[in-house]
Amino acid sequence: MQDAITSILNRYDATGKYLDRIGLQEIETYFNTAIDRLIITETIASNSSKIVKEAANILYSEKPELLRPGGNSYTTRRYATCLRDIDYYLRYASYSLIAGNNDLLNERLLDGLKETYLSLSVPVGPIIRSIEILKEIVKNEIKNKDINNKNQQMCIEPFEYMSLSLSEQNI
Repeated sequence: MQDAITSILNRYDATGKYLDRIGLQEIETYFNTAIDRLIITETIASNSSKIVKEAANILYSEKPELLRPGGNSYTTRRYATCLRDIDYYLRYASYSLIAGNNDLLNERLLDGLKETYLSLSVPVGPIIRSIEILKEIVKNEIKNKDINNKNQQMCIEPFEYMSLSLSEQNI
């Protein structure tokens, strides 16, 4: 798992170059956003149960067929599995925020996930929708925090990355 700094340094190391102005600016940007990253991550961590519950409520109010017989959240076991997965997406998004890097999402969560869901006949659409709902809830949770408006945008990046990765089709 790499953070933003490790990724920058590895990029320069691979080409055998010293850090230049661009690399140093990237590192400076990471450090300048560190406090806001911590605030966002602390907000997610301290409200995770509430966020997951709210996301599930919204998802199931929009797609009640998931809870009916034949739906992928029908039965207590399947419902619990869905809640667990929503929690995974939220937790890994918080890791990505702290790291300032989406690579860990591939490494720890996304690699093979879509194929697993497809092999289990789990529809990907509701999963992507739950990630989008999480994004909106987190945006609302941090709206009144003391975070630079520009940095508030970074809170949605991991969610958008997950949604895009799961929605991409192999050609």
